[in-house]
Amino acid sequence: MNKSVFNHFIPTRLIFGQGTLTKLGKEKLPGKKALIVITAGQSMKKFGYLERVTRLLSSNGADAVVFDKILPNPIRSHVMEAAALCKKEGCDFIVGLGGGSAIDSAKSIAVMARNDGDYWDYIFGGTGKEKLTTGGALPVIAIPTTAGTGTEADPWTVITHEERNEKIGFGNDYTFPVLSIVDPELMVSVPPSLTAYQGFDAFFHAAEGYIANVSSPVSDVYALKSISLLSKYLPRAVKEGNDMEARTQVALASMLSGMVESTSSCTSEHSLEHAMSAHYPALPHGAGLIILSKAYFSAFTDVCCDRFMSMAEAMTGRKSTKASEFTDALVSMQKACHVDDLKMSDWKIQPSDLSGFVTNARETMGGLFQVDPRQLGDDELLNIYRLSYK
Repeated sequence: MNKSVFNHFIPTRLIFGQGTLTKLGKEKLPGKKALIVITAGQSMKKFGYLERVTRLLSSNGADAVVFDKILPNPIRSHVMEAAALCKKEGCDFIVGLGGGSAIDSAKSIAVMARNDGDYWDYIFGGTGKEKLTTGGALPVIAIPTTAGTGTEADPWTVITHEERNEKIGFGNDYTFPVLSIVDPELMVSVPPSLTAYQGFDAFFHAAEGYIANVSSPVSDVYALKSISLLSKYLPRAVKEGNDMEARTQVALASMLSGMVESTSSCTSEHSLEHAMSAHYPALPHGAGLIILSKAYFSAFTDVCCDRFMSMAEAMTGRKSTKASEFTDALVSMQKACHVDDLKMSDWKIQPSDLSGFVTNARETMGGLFQVDPRQLGDDELLNIYRLSYK
């Protein structure tokens, strides 16, 4: 592929920095009544984030309705329920407040507020019907309170069809947020383990995007900077949640990884993990990626030597001479963040599940296999799962 030919489109206004949430009260809003989408947990209310957002919207002339049922691995039925509430209440824009699950859900709800039928009618992969979203989507404002998915800077949303165990990504030009406010001060409440899981999700967005066969000179810049920042600052953020320099740099890295997602692509590591958490939704996405990562990336050292060395140099600041130095640095980073001994069995996954995961990954997120640096056979995929299993 000619890497000098690429398409760059990130239409989101990004406002970044400590204390920038207040900008919500001054920026031009895309409507007069918001559906605020948050998770079923208590953190958005406990830490006052929901009250602050509601107050800022009000001061800026907008009313708000709250949908507060989103799960850590969001599901199709909640998208449909929230879209019905949005239509009933006459909301004309959506605010996703929280982690990737809330913001992803906001994007999907925005689609279904403008299109008929069922959300799975528009999904590509699995049992999706691959219809076009001819109605577009309502405008979305993203306000992340975690640093991991980078969904504030890309069009992608991942939803699970809970009855079919299909966890599939979706997105198009309509699902970019129109405005994203990334305020690291909202992230200090995230506990250490989730800080690590989310930070590694961002890391793998960048690393996968860097080795993907659709990467570009622009995505490479975003990816290497994200990898460098996360390597340096994620262990600090995990160790001390109130370290604002670390929180700010991790938030920046996460946002950059979203820009990688907009200009390159994830690879099949995400397909493999989605198969796991589709069947075991208690498994945090970032934890699943960590579990798979060493075996997964080791499968490509023979075809991505230069890229692996560049990532190793971004992580260590030292000249690299062999591809394995990247996986060595990755393991060291996981140890520094205390996530080097995660086990699939901790989430009740059984060895007998692994072959089914291969099939699920192919059927639901098969497109990502096409952007891998080389094509992996099913036997290789099963071996990645087996090597990762503890």
